[in-house]
Amino acid sequence: MQSPSRRRPARSLSALSLACAGAVALAGCSGTGDADAAVAGDDGLTVVAAFYPLAWLSEQVAGDLADVTSLTPDGAEPHEYELTPRDVAATTEADVVVFLPTLQPAVDAAVEQQAEDRAFDAGEPADLSLTFEAHEHEHADGEHADEEHSDEEHAEDEHADEEHSDEPVTDPHFWHDPMRMAAVGDALAEHLAGVDQDNAEQYAANAADLRGQLEELDGEFRDGLADCASRELVTSHTAFGYLADAFDLEQFGISGLAPDEEPSTDALTEATGFVREHDVRTIYFETLVSPAVSETVARETGAETRQLDPIEGLTDQSAGGDYLELMRANLASLQAGQQCS
Repeated sequence: MQSPSRRRPARSLSALSLACAGAVALAGCSGTGDADAAVAGDDGLTVVAAFYPLAWLSEQVAGDLADVTSLTPDGAEPHEYELTPRDVAATTEADVVVFLPTLQPAVDAAVEQQAEDRAFDAGEPADLSLTFEAHEHEHADGEHADEEHSDEEHAEDEHADEEHSDEPVTDPHFWHDPMRMAAVGDALAEHLAGVDQDNAEQYAANAADLRGQLEELDGEFRDGLADCASRELVTSHTAFGYLADAFDLEQFGISGLAPDEEPSTDALTEATGFVREHDVRTIYFETLVSPAVSETVARETGAETRQLDPIEGLTDQSAGGDYLELMRANLASLQAGQQCS
């Protein structure tokens, strides 16, 4: 069984890329990804997963019965990752495409155009029940950007703000709750069994084993976070809502859903006020993105910083080699940062 392949980040997926993404036309298209590994060979199922947590989950449920590949390469931030023609070709040829709607617009587009009949939507069994209010964030270079944008672009931006600024945003980061991961694993086993009925019992057994591991992990978090001096969780972006919901913490994200979103001065002021009001001692930064936002708030408030991995991808700085290790590293970081006994 192959682990999700390590590939270089790629440039954006254009309409031309989509047009030449079919397996026949692939030889005439350029791309830097290795997702085409998922379409090679005839042994077992080929499963393409959108990004790391879904790839890891797919590997656990499929076991040796499938070749699992991640569309998002190691070290790439999945929210903004754009697919190569080879990536799109992989979705075209795969037996199953595991994805999470809204998290990765490029993957959503590829699934809709190339693999709608073979897609597994992880969001449904994950029960994406958490939402947060969409806030407008002014970027530090907003005035400079105003000078460069045309009047037409400003009109489009204002119209977009009118349509979307008041709508709640669904939080997709369900994988920080082990029991939601278990529910997705069970549903994926049923889906794979429908594609490969001869191995239905093995998929079910793998999912049951996975559920046992995730129940154990869930118990470790409940015990480890049961008695903490602080229950306010201040993070660089709003990615840990399901973790907070599952383990009785209150998340405060300095930035919004996009991890590289630069918060406005007002947002930073609000964050520092929250930290001081609740005597928060730790501000968490993430892998894959700059720690500058967390460091700014920590410097203003006298708090310390610690890493809390969003587990959206593996990097050389990751504190573990798989999902379970990364979750346990996060637990240790939370126990120290939240002053848990």
